[in-house]
Amino acid sequence: MAPKVLVSDQLSETAVQIFRDRGIDVTFEPNLGKDKERLLEVIGQYDGLAIRSATKATEKVLAAATNLKVIGRAGIGVDNVDIPAASKKGVIVMNTPFGNSVTTAEHAISLMMAVARQIPAASASTHAGKWEKNAFMGVELFNKTLGVIGAGNIGGIVCDRALGLRMKVVAFDPFLSEERAKKLGVTKVDLDELLARADFITLHVPLTDKTRNILSAENIAKTKKGVRIINCARGGLVDEAALAEAIKSGHVAGAGFDVFAEEPATNSPLFNLPNVVVTPHLGAATTEAQENVALQVAEQMSDYLLTGAVQNALNMPSVTAEEAAQMGPWLKLAGHLGAFAGQLTEDPVKAINILYDGSVADMNLDALNCGVIAGIMKATNPDVNMVSAPVLARERGVQIATTTQAKSGAFDAYIKITVVTEGRERSIAGTVFSDGKPRFIQIKGITIDAEVGAHMLYTTNKDTPGMIGTLGQTLGSNGVNIANFTLGRSRTGEDAIALLYLDEQPPVHVLDKLRATGLFQQVRPLQFDMV
Repeated sequence: MAPKVLVSDQLSETAVQIFRDRGIDVTFEPNLGKDKERLLEVIGQYDGLAIRSATKATEKVLAAATNLKVIGRAGIGVDNVDIPAASKKGVIVMNTPFGNSVTTAEHAISLMMAVARQIPAASASTHAGKWEKNAFMGVELFNKTLGVIGAGNIGGIVCDRALGLRMKVVAFDPFLSEERAKKLGVTKVDLDELLARADFITLHVPLTDKTRNILSAENIAKTKKGVRIINCARGGLVDEAALAEAIKSGHVAGAGFDVFAEEPATNSPLFNLPNVVVTPHLGAATTEAQENVALQVAEQMSDYLLTGAVQNALNMPSVTAEEAAQMGPWLKLAGHLGAFAGQLTEDPVKAINILYDGSVADMNLDALNCGVIAGIMKATNPDVNMVSAPVLARERGVQIATTTQAKSGAFDAYIKITVVTEGRERSIAGTVFSDGKPRFIQIKGITIDAEVGAHMLYTTNKDTPGMIGTLGQTLGSNGVNIANFTLGRSRTGEDAIALLYLDEQPPVHVLDKLRATGLFQQVRPLQFDMV
């Protein structure tokens, strides 16, 4: 019997026809996603659900989806899909991470041009019957310096377009290598240098704890007087109130915003300011982009339902059914090792070296590599998955090296990863015990035996008496419970580490208290996805 797919949002007829041409029994009801009760009634009939943003694949919907095998989101954002609930139900969630790239990059360039020449204000004035030829003095883009914050897929396209306009381009991106920067034709700089040099600044990073308000009041004050700021990435990257004040004071000459901290945006501090161009999140709103993501999701879902091939899945690696049972725990370990290294690495990653020892060396190493790379890159880009992570790593010039060897130690098998940056190497190793649980077994060459938990705390120090007491007392007196406590040291009196498994994420003020003791070289909270 042919697989059944429900298209419950607006997808193009061409995309729907792809399902039909591939032999899929497709139901096209583009307004069904807005009717929650009816969706609950019918979802149990279908093997696949193709959506945009109107349909909400909630835990309740997934509970009713007794036959559902795959959800395909035409676009990158999956805020409308309960991914943990889908994972528990064994439902694959796919997206189309690169279908909107050119469109979003072009929108950023369009806003930059509009701000540079005050086009919206000049158009409104002319429509009003005025002829204020001298009122709208603009600036050229030629020979100006564009600062690109985030030189990934979309940011890289913006760099290319800006160079075509004969602009000078400087870029800040934690994962941008010198080799990748050279290939793009841009100059890699740190954030402070970008702020000081740029005539225009455009943002192309995801919203994370590290990037939230990356253009804060403090950083806006570091910019060149007369700078113009463009944001087509995510709301919350720029302190809108601080930017509004900088525009009013004349420090910032203009801004172009497609995204806002609160959306729909009805009362932003940026509204009604001179030379501020605003649009209602139109970055992906072109005919071509909407068609591209629709066609892509139809192909991906058809491939999976008919052949089992998995592309652009956010909650499943590209492995066969036979491999899944054996590889599951090792895939989790690969992700945890990557996440550990990624959360501790702040400098651009030049290389990732992965060693597979013993029986794990005979598994699907491509999938395991993807797990490691995704774990590392999720620290700065939570939208990364095991399919897109290697692509993004290649774009940034990160070298991936894989080595295998026969069983060489006390464990039947283990994985060791080494992350190489400009100034250092960081290594961590782990294994899977007979109970199927991943364990960390070595950090910085120091032997340990640590269970992996959702919330952990990593500290380094010199091996001196009293360190355990300081950790326990500081956490305990502030209501942070320790579920497990693992110690290791290189030798007496030298380097020592502690890895604590906590019941909850430690508050910032508790971490500050530990750092204030002066006893620790590093105090780093870590989080791991245990789904």
